[in-house]
Amino acid sequence: MITSIALAGFLVYAISFHNKEIPVEAPGKVLATSAYEKYFGSAPTVNKGTAYAFVIYFPSKTHPGKVIPFPFFTFDEGSLKKVAVERLLGGMDIGSYQGEFIPFPPGIRLLALNDAGGTVTVNLSLGLDTTNETALAHALDLTLRQFKGVTDIRLQVEGKQRPLSSAAENADRVVQPPAAPRLLSVTGMRDKGATSIDEVNAYFDRPVDLTELKLLSRDGQPFAGDLYHSVFDMAAVFKPKGPSQFKERTPIKVRWKVVDKLGRQAGGDSVWLLEVKEH
Repeated sequence: MITSIALAGFLVYAISFHNKEIPVEAPGKVLATSAYEKYFGSAPTVNKGTAYAFVIYFPSKTHPGKVIPFPFFTFDEGSLKKVAVERLLGGMDIGSYQGEFIPFPPGIRLLALNDAGGTVTVNLSLGLDTTNETALAHALDLTLRQFKGVTDIRLQVEGKQRPLSSAAENADRVVQPPAAPRLLSVTGMRDKGATSIDEVNAYFDRPVDLTELKLLSRDGQPFAGDLYHSVFDMAAVFKPKGPSQFKERTPIKVRWKVVDKLGRQAGGDSVWLLEVKEH
């Protein structure tokens, strides 16, 4: 899925002592593609390091012939295109988006990706589903062309050249702009082998600013704990004071209001069944 990485916030200042400057770590930054900025606005900040913000276009089942952009992040510049293709192939059939996108053929995987002189060659283990070839070609073409220097996309299956659908040309005309922000899922996290949940994450489908977020029992009683914002602003992280209250499929009423970086607002007040995953 969409993944978020928790980092502790801090401020770094230059300090001088006895006229000797103490070296400090530079603040972090996020470099975004123009596609990311077009659909999601300015990228969120990070405390340290350099992260990269980009878009993956998933072919829509609910808007036939269209692709829908989703934001993703990585700290590894060298694998940007590879990460993007692998994530695209993996689909987006999760949380509140289940059933809304056309999947790539089952078992398809990326065998190799080569970038030479602006031409990116994608070698897949299986061919595209001919029924949905145009939509899948649009998704692959747009996802890769957003990266600087990419001028041409070539497709191979098991090393043999295959034509990428000619419909992929001018593919930007088929982009369905994102609607209002959406709560993606509510997930409890615990350490591997542990029984107690140490945090509950309310994941959103893009970076957002929280106006309101409350976790309540089904009868409306608030859970006690502390609320934080995750790195990349993709989730609200709740640290419960009573972890034993949270189990697999515990009903949690989530009351929320958010606004994304382009001013699109959304909110909700509904019951979610808690998913539980391990760190």
